[in-house]
Formats: sequence, C-alpha cells, structure tokens
Amino acid sequence: MGFTIAVAGKGGSGKTSIATLIIRYLIKHELEPVLAVDADPNANLGESLGLKVNDTVGAMLDRFQKSKIDIPAGMTKEAYLEYQLNSLLSEAHGLDLITMGRGEGQDCYCYPNLILRKFIDQLSGNYRFIVMDNEAGMEHLSRGTTRNIDELLIVSNHSVKGVRTIARIKELVNELDLKVKNQRVIVNMAPDEVDPVVADEMRKLNLNLDILIPEDEMIYRYDLKLKPLSELPDSSKAVKAIDRLMEIILN
Repeated sequence: MGFTIAVAGKGGSGKTSIATLIIRYLIKHELEPVLAVDADPNANLGESLGLKVNDTVGAMLDRFQKSKIDIPAGMTKEAYLEYQLNSLLSEAHGLDLITMGRGEGQDCYCYPNLILRKFIDQLSGNYRFIVMDNEAGMEHLSRGTTRNIDELLIVSNHSVKGVRTIARIKELVNELDLKVKNQRVIVNMAPDEVDPVVADEMRKLNLNLDILIPEDEMIYRYDLKLKPLSELPDSSKAVKAIDRLMEIILN
C-alpha cells in the first residue's frame, strides 16, 4: 500500500494549492511514482499540476449508465468499468492523476465515490505515494471516500469560520472511527503570525497548529497567468512552508 496523504478543509482555504505543492515536493525529491486523486467535483487539481484532464470518473459513469454500453463478451460489468477507469488516468513523468468530476445526476456523488474508492484501493499498491485533494467540508469523510489515511491535513484559511470547520472535521473523524494515523492542522494564506482572535478560537477548540503557510503573492500571479503551481520556484513562501511540512511528515 502506498503512503496516503489526504487534504481536507474549508472551501476556499487553498487545499488544491497545498496538494499540488506536496506533489511538487515528492516529484522533486524523486519519491515516485505518485498517484494524485482529485476527489473534488469542482475539479482543478489537473490544471494546478499542468496536466490535461480529458475525462472524469463521474462523466464516464454517467455515459456508462445512460447509453447502455454493450459489454464485451466474457467481461463482467465490474471488469469493464475497471478498464474504463484505467483509461481516465492522466499521466506525466512519475505522476498519474485520476479525476472524479461531477457525479451521477444533479448533486449526487454517491456512486462515483464508491467506484473511485474501490479503484484507488486497487491502484494504491502500484504507487509510493497517494495524494488526495478532497471536496470542501466533510462530505468525502462521511461517505467514506477518504479512508486508510496516513496523514490527514485539515486546512483552514486565516479565519474563525475556517478553524471551526477544522474542529468539526476532527470530530467527524472520531465519530466515524476512520483509519487515520495522523492529523495535522494547517492555517493557510496567513500573515507571519496568527491573529489573536483566530488564535483564541483555536485555544477554545483545543486545536494545536502544526504549520502556518504564509500568504504568497507568487500563487496569485501564477493563477492570473494560468501557470501551473507545480512550477513555482523554490523561493516561493508557500513552497518553503510545504517543504518544511513534508520533511516533518517523512522524518
């Protein structure tokens, strides 16, 4: 089984940027192969990594169910679905990406989550690391897409609402008895020090900050120019923070 890092947290907290910079670190340090999983229906991890996504799990499953595709003789439905899923991998040197995309029907992601989880379980033995970028909030946890996690990185922006979301996710992990070896609290897009109001809220919620990722103008510039964040230079403040985080995780 590969070492699994999942990124969760409040919407707009920069989860995809963090997942991208984690993958950047792994590739740079030749800790390959890496499987990147974009489990957010609002998929943009591929764009952040500079990978072209031609198809998604949700779109493929919709087509499969609506068009009543003829399954080749001697092949089960499950085997044919697995074949189709393998064709969805976007590939780069040392890196594969699978993208969940939209779900089955309006606002329903149950079946794609189930298929994606089973597929990831099958793939995980082929990769040294699996990095999952999850949807906002706690939906991925309550439906079980994220499980058997070595490192769960729970991300907030520099806000009281964000750290309250972290507390709710931590509670849900305990309630569902999820298999998570380590949980780490991250405050992203922050000034050099946590504002006293945010720090006080974290104390009330018994949250210990593991790492502070500073606001990084380079990320905004790259986004405006549609440049992959995986190409950020070593001088980037966010890159330096993620590199420190990965050294803690892997040592």
